[in-house]
Amino acid sequence: MAALAADRATAKRAGNQASYDVAASVVCRGGGIAVLDASGNVKPGVTATGLVCVGIFTGEVDNSAGAAAAVKAQVEAGVFRFGNSGAGDAITKAEIGDTCYIVDDQTVAKTDGTGTRSAAGKIVDVDSAGVWVRMGL
Repeated sequence: MAALAADRATAKRAGNQASYDVAASVVCRGGGIAVLDASGNVKPGVTATGLVCVGIFTGEVDNSAGAAAAVKAQVEAGVFRFGNSGAGDAITKAEIGDTCYIVDDQTVAKTDGTGTRSAAGKIVDVDSAGVWVRMGL
């Protein structure tokens, strides 16, 4: 492709919202952690390796009876508060700036669970209600 010789109308996105094909046989709940699987389909966060956290679902999408890519889900990146894992995996203010890991679609943990969890994002703050996490691509 040759260099521009005139102005170009370049398509753009704000960068914090995207639409993804939904994985087969899942229900995505609004506010839940959204991850991409190895096929590039979005699904709720679970304890597993190889997932890419892209943010949260902006609303519910039911693909429980559908094939992969039968529907799309809207996802938003940003800083969101999630439940803190318990026991030895609880996140404290000492971990601010560290990476945290996905336990399920509403809980994050301090460790990768001995190589069983995917990264959720960076810890921004910790308060009595949970852990604030910066997530998205």
